[in-house]
Parts: sequence; C-alpha cells; structure tokens
Amino acid sequence: MFDGSPEIDLAPEERRARLRLARSARIGPVTFHEALAHFGSARAACGTLATVSEASIEREETALAAVGGRFLVFGDALYPSALAALPDAPPVLSAMGDPTWLTRPMLAIVGARDASLAGRRFAADLAATLGAAGFVIASGLARGIDAAAHEAALATGTIAVLACGIDQVYPPQHAALQAGIAERGLILSEVPMGAPPTARAFPRRNRIVSGLSVGVVVIEAAERSGSLITAQRAAEQGREVFVVPGSPMDPRYAGSNGLIRDGAILVRDANDILSVLGHPSSVRQAPDKTKEIVGGDDVARIVQALGAVPTAVDELVRRCQVSAASVAEVLMALELEGRLERHRGNRVSLI
Repeated sequence: MFDGSPEIDLAPEERRARLRLARSARIGPVTFHEALAHFGSARAACGTLATVSEASIEREETALAAVGGRFLVFGDALYPSALAALPDAPPVLSAMGDPTWLTRPMLAIVGARDASLAGRRFAADLAATLGAAGFVIASGLARGIDAAAHEAALATGTIAVLACGIDQVYPPQHAALQAGIAERGLILSEVPMGAPPTARAFPRRNRIVSGLSVGVVVIEAAERSGSLITAQRAAEQGREVFVVPGSPMDPRYAGSNGLIRDGAILVRDANDILSVLGHPSSVRQAPDKTKEIVGGDDVARIVQALGAVPTAVDELVRRCQVSAASVAEVLMALELEGRLERHRGNRVSLI
C-alpha cells in the first residue's frame, strides 16, 4: 500500500472543486474538460455547474481513506500523463494500492472471459515475460484472460481497472486476486464508491485500460466482444494493437482474426511485442523475497533445479542436498511472487 504524502500540483481549492465538478450530475469526462476550458478553472465552473456539496466530497474522501484508498484528480502529479492527454480522460480516479506504478510503462492484456486453458496459459506466459521486460500489465480484472494476466504479473506490477466502485468486488470469485493487486499493485476506478457494475460502465472502463497503456494485446476475442471495444479505443487513442491469432473454426478467435485482417500486429510470443515497443528504459524491479530466506547458495541451487517441467519436491530435496524445510520455504516465496506452479503428486515447476 502507498503510505507516502500525496504529490499534488493543484491548489487544494481547485482540487476540491474538480472533485465536486466530476461528481456532479450531467458532468461526464468530455463535459468536465469543456467546462475547464470554458470557465478557466473548476472553481469558476462550480458556481454554475456543481450539484455536489463539499461535504459530500469530504464524506467520500473519508470513506475512501478508510479502505486504504485515495483520489487521483486530473492535474495531480501522479495522475497518469498518457491518460491525461485524452479528450475523455477521467476527471477523477479512485486508487487503492501504490499509485507510483502509474509512472512505469504499461501494456494491456485483454481477452475472453470464457477463455480456453491454452488461452489463459498463453496470457500468463506473456504477462510474466513482458513484466520481466519492464512493463506493468494493465487489465480489467474480468474472468479468463484478464485474471490470468493479473495473476502472472503480480510479482512485476499490475494495474486493475474496475467497472464498479473501488470498494466492490466483481466478479465475486476474484476477491483474493483483487486484494492481492491492491496490496502489491494498483486498483483504479472512475466511478464513486459503492457503485455496482453496470453495462455502460464496462466500455468506459475499457477506454481507461487502453488509455493507460502503450499498446493492447488481445487474446481470444469473439465477435462483438468487450475486447474488441478495447482494441478499437486503443486504435483511436494512437496505441498499438497486438493480437494472438487462432483457428478460423474457433468462434473465440473470430474477432481476434478480424483485427489482424484489419491491420493489427500478429503476436506469436512476447518478442513480437518487444520488437515493436522495445524494452522500457526504466524498470521497477519487484523485491525478490527468496533473497531474504535461507542461505543464498541454497536458494540458487533450488531455483536452478527448477524448470518448466514439473519436478517432485522430494527430488528437489535430494538433488539440492538441503533440508525439506528450506525447500518448502523457498517454494513458498516463489509461489507468493507468482513464479511457481504446483501440480498433482507434490510436483512443482517455474512459471
């Protein structure tokens, strides 16, 4: 969780006025920015347009702080610059976690909710590789591809954008994942606390996912899917659109293959993306918890003995000549970092 002092460029009065304007009736993102341009400031616009009191904003801010969150207002130092450049940039974002992840290069991975096992695995491998290369992975915390990408990028940085209030959990089965992202990454939401997910909120959420990112990777998008909306918004925003191809016989790839036909970049692995975007020059390294436990030589032997092929834990103990307790400690640390997968028969492999 972020516990530093807010980095704010706006004067406190103007910041509070922008919050009031953003939460006022009939003031959407475009109208908000038009009002700033017309009146010169939110303070001036509030006299005519604001329908929300300062007391109401104070209550929401207090409630947000109570769950460990804070506001990021358009004009704040930590408000993402890529998003701020858009004509429909969210006037305010609720944030839970560490907002300094927003200063890092971001790449979105989106796709089918009812994704295949192969699609989820590909998304996880891609997220882990791109995360190791220096990208923070952004997505929408939906089932399937989104969840696989978030989980694989927990160790290197991930940002989830919600279509509901930041205090809500949707879908319900992602409660643990959402809590993990809030602790180790960042959760964002454009809508007020307590707001349930609505049909119109998801396309609006998608423009934020793409707007934060230098590019969007689409995996298993059917025709008329939300992922296609994200890809369309990405193209409109001047972002790169990358697509993983699939069988023309599989309806889960109908939208994906259509994007490739229309000029999106075909992706076979992470190198196809890195060859276009390059490696970010500024990489935030996630802490390696394995360095904090047992002896360094023991850790190195255990990690070196692991690979993509599942290995029995008992075999690791024999091969590395360390205690079972030490092996268990290292494996737990690797698992918490999202680098280890457990299999039947007490076998493990690196992700």
